[in-house]
Order: sequence, then C-alpha cells, then structure tokens
Amino acid sequence: MALRSLIANKLRSFLTALGIVIGVASVISMISIGEGARKQTLETIAKFGTNIISVKPGQKKTRHVSTGKVTTLILEDAYSIDEHIEGITGVAPQTYQSAQLKYVNKNSNSTVRGTTSDYPRLANFEIGKGRFFNKEETRGAKRICVLGATVVKNLFEKEDPIGQFVKVDGDNFLVIGTMEPKGALSWWDPDDQIFVPITTAQKRLFGQKHVQSIDIQVENIDELETVKESITKLLRRRHNTREGKESDFYVSNSSQWLNSWGDAAKTFTFLLGGIAAISLMVGGIGIMNIMLVSVTERTREIGIRKAIGAKKREILEQFLIESILISFMGGGIGVVLGVGISKAVSKMGGWDTVISLQSILLAFGFSVAVGVFFGYYPANKASNLNPIEALRYE
Repeated sequence: MALRSLIANKLRSFLTALGIVIGVASVISMISIGEGARKQTLETIAKFGTNIISVKPGQKKTRHVSTGKVTTLILEDAYSIDEHIEGITGVAPQTYQSAQLKYVNKNSNSTVRGTTSDYPRLANFEIGKGRFFNKEETRGAKRICVLGATVVKNLFEKEDPIGQFVKVDGDNFLVIGTMEPKGALSWWDPDDQIFVPITTAQKRLFGQKHVQSIDIQVENIDELETVKESITKLLRRRHNTREGKESDFYVSNSSQWLNSWGDAAKTFTFLLGGIAAISLMVGGIGIMNIMLVSVTERTREIGIRKAIGAKKREILEQFLIESILISFMGGGIGVVLGVGISKAVSKMGGWDTVISLQSILLAFGFSVAVGVFFGYYPANKASNLNPIEALRYE
C-alpha cells in the first residue's frame, strides 16, 4: 500500500526524496574529499623524514616556541649529540636564510640551507644528479652547493648545472649536485632551496656561530621519548642550566607534528561532514512536510480503514513505511551520486579523495534514521485520527 501510494504521486515522491539524495551525496563527497586531503597532507609531511627529533633554541610557551634572538644552540651541540647519544642514526644541524642567487643573466630568491652530509637521509631527499657534500668538505667550509629542483628550473632550465658556478649573495659556489623534486606544500616549496656546508653558511654567508635547529634521526620509533630525554639532559648540562630553571632550547619529535596535523585534518573532515549533514536534516523536514500533507489528503481513507477494523498500529506502520521508503530510495540514489561526485572531483580536479565504506554506511544509515525520525510524527497523527471525524472530513 505504501509503494502504491508513492507510485501514484511519482513527481511528489521524487521531489521529496531529492532532499535526501542531495544530503547523502553531500555527506559522502565531503567526507571523501576531507579524508583525501588528510591522507595527502600526512603523506607529504612524512616525506620530510620520520623518527625525527628536532632541537630549536628558545623556550616553549603554550603551543608556540618563543625563539626571538636566542643563539645558544651551536654546532658543537650537534657534534656532542652525535658522539654521546645512543640509538640515533644521524644528526643534521641547520642554519637557513633567504639569499639572492644568480647564474649568467638569471636571478632567483631562494632559501640557503647550511647543513651536514646526514641531511638528505634525515629529510628524505633523493640525489638527482651529482652528489651531496661530505664531512671533509664541511670541515673545510668549501664553497660548494647542491640545488633543489625548483632552483634548477629557475636558473638553468634545460642546461646541466653540474660543474657550473652560481653566485650566492655575490659569492661563487660550485654546483656539485641536484636534488630530486619532492613537491611543494601549500605554504612552502622544499625544492626552492640551495644546500651548502653549514660551516660555509656560518663563516662565508651569514656571519654567525649559532645554528637554528638540530635534527636527529632515531633508529627505533619506540625509543623517541627515551632519546628525547637523553638529548635534553645532555644539552642542559652543556648549557649549564641549573635544576629548576627552564631550558633555553625546545625538543620535539616528528610524531607530535604528524599527530597535530592529523587531528587538524580530521577536524576539517568532521566540519565538512557536519555541514553536509545539515542538508540531510533539511531533506528530513521536507519528508515530514509532505507526509503531513499526505495525511491531510487521505483523511477519509484513514477513516474508512479504521471503520472496517484497521488498528492504530497498522495505520502508523503504513505511513511510517512510506516515509522510510522515501528516505531509503533517496539514500540509495545519494550513495551512487556521492561516489560519482567523489570520483569526478578526483579525476577532473586532480584532488585525492578517499571513499570509505564507513562514510557510505554512515550517510545511508543517517538518511534512514532521518526518515524514521521525521516520518513518525505524521504517521502518529494519522494513527490517532478519530474514525467518525475522519469520515465526515470534507
């Protein structure tokens, strides 16, 4: 009977279900886009190294590190960590600053990163051509450099940069290697930088003795906290920091960074899903509105059914089933549409989308729940009609 009633009013049934269709499709597509963005962000961040502990100068205040002009971290701190801390596979002190690069008649502003031979391995950089500088060249403060992919593109285009000289703030640097491209983040392009020995950066370019950060790679991820505590104790002892006094450096690990970004991306996904779920609620209100109209139109029918023995529960079930059928069919069409939209966005927009069974079941289950919730009031109203008054209606 419920099906016959819906088929008898095809256009009205379709328009009623349309709200649910749009709602379910929105929830699935928005969650898939949000999850895709989260996955892509975490994968991109993971490219910059795992099992990494970072030491920066300054004191941590709430969520931020107050560095100011703190210059207490020095190159010897990094050498001491490498020598005395167990369970680590590499140490890369760094100092970085923007500089003017020039080759023949081409100019570019890029980040100059002074570091050591361990840096490519720690930061997951692959050598494209040539090689990276070694420990002897770092000790000798040689004027040599390795170029990121964006720098190569800006200065050399199709020309081979190996063996050429690039001016860095007016000083000639021999190019001994290039890096494979990593791909830009939304806020930073890791390929738009030039790598030089840290001693060269300190003595010949920046005129400084301190370092801006020290990255340490831990052999076993389960030992991150233990190694972090050992580094903290070592540096406090080297910096003569008394018991009870706050350290003049801050130690963090990559898992904290990944977790923070993961939580932020998850919140973004929930926000998108929540906004899309509002359209499902609107669709549910549409169902309730049409079902109330249907109850009013069929008042005499309800009266006749009650007069010949239909029970209150049977009237309730009839109208409730109609409501559920509308949301069920709308949910099914919405699932197909939502998956289609997600795939179209991925193909046409070049965005990563993750279509999960969980999001489909969530959206479909929510649509059926909406049908039950918003269909109950009209169904209950129909079941409570007085048969005599219903028969007298119009």
